[in-house]
Amino acid sequence: MVAPGVLPSVAEAQITTQPGEIPTWTGVEVLDRGLELGPAPATRFAAPAIDEVRIGFVGTGGMGSAHVRNLTRIEGCRITAICDIDVDNAERAAGIVEEAGNARPTLYTGGDTDFVRLCESEDLDLVYTATPWRWHVPVCLAAMENGKHAVSEVPIAVTLEECWQLVEAAEKHARHCVMMENVCYGRMEMMVLNMVRQGLLGELVHAECGYLHDLRGIKFSDEGEGMWRRAHAMLRNGNLYPTHGLGPVAQCMNINRGDRYDYMVSMSSPSRGLQDFARENFPEGDPRRDETYALGDVNTSLIKTVNGKTIKVVHDTNLPRPYSRINMLQGTKGIFQGYPHRVHVEGRSEGHGWEEAETYYEDFEHPLWQQLREDSEGAGHGGMDFIEDWRLIHCLRAGIPYDVDVYDSVSLSAVSEISERSVAMGSAPVRFPDFTRGRWQQYEPLGIVTV
Repeated sequence: MVAPGVLPSVAEAQITTQPGEIPTWTGVEVLDRGLELGPAPATRFAAPAIDEVRIGFVGTGGMGSAHVRNLTRIEGCRITAICDIDVDNAERAAGIVEEAGNARPTLYTGGDTDFVRLCESEDLDLVYTATPWRWHVPVCLAAMENGKHAVSEVPIAVTLEECWQLVEAAEKHARHCVMMENVCYGRMEMMVLNMVRQGLLGELVHAECGYLHDLRGIKFSDEGEGMWRRAHAMLRNGNLYPTHGLGPVAQCMNINRGDRYDYMVSMSSPSRGLQDFARENFPEGDPRRDETYALGDVNTSLIKTVNGKTIKVVHDTNLPRPYSRINMLQGTKGIFQGYPHRVHVEGRSEGHGWEEAETYYEDFEHPLWQQLREDSEGAGHGGMDFIEDWRLIHCLRAGIPYDVDVYDSVSLSAVSEISERSVAMGSAPVRFPDFTRGRWQQYEPLGIVTV
């Protein structure tokens, strides 16, 4: 395991290949870890129902505070403990809890690893983390080892080794370990899932997605993500943040539920954006002008699934550009394309033209959005953050599987290291681990859930 606080780097590649075979990265045994574990559970995990979910929250900065606020609005849960290395953050989050009419939570502000003490001493059902990436796995492991369900902001892990640790712990301790991918609960994304489930696009054969977001100002900020996110760009070259774009696409394409990722090829452009930004915005002598970055400005990764489907995943966060997640699904009967959102369905759309996707809400609005749109008003990212938190608490209280389980969470996050390996090997194909150990052939696709 990578030590907490230390960014992982990709090791030297040693490749053994037979003619016609996809190269295998040797010297790192994480791809075949599943052979040691035996079969995954035959059915998706569901814990006994919890009447009132007691929550310990770790990391209450921007996103953490947003989740805390959402959870105070959701029936059947309460936050009883808060951990943050920043006392002001912890106090602010405690104030949100108290303002909602709840008892003041116990605060843990004793340093980087005080979450361990929270997990060991508090009587909780769930530990929720919204910390910097390097702490997601240590918090989740501490939670599960102490009998708590574990929930993490994205990505749930950085390395394949971490991914396997989460799978092993979730199965050993029989606890939920899930990633909160809010875009899976976006209004447009959920409508598209409903369209796919009703067969409107036919059989899906290809998808394109990504995270295309100018983060230069955030990465060079003196607070928040600027304190740690830029460091990843110094050491890593690949698709570092795939889950927002890939999450909803994976659900539509039944990844881990009838299909799975087989292998990936990945390539990165030159690295220019962060260096240019530093030179243009900081004076001579500022050490940020001398920083160097491994991360190519644009990474393009291509995934082939076991059933032959293809997915393009793009990462583009260091250059000037409007925001996009691409969000394209191509089926045998039609296509959905995001940014701007538009649809073409054979036999329904006129000629070869596009229709505005918003016109499809009348017939294909997802039931969760029909039922929770009013409750979600004012929550982050257009309401999707509230709906994902509501759904989590509902599943725990009902004793049913969560929509993004541990296998989905690590498969989405594994894209990063798989892409780093491919880039390091000159864009050679690199296989994905099968975290489900064959159970993807049995698990049922995600259905259209309702309140």
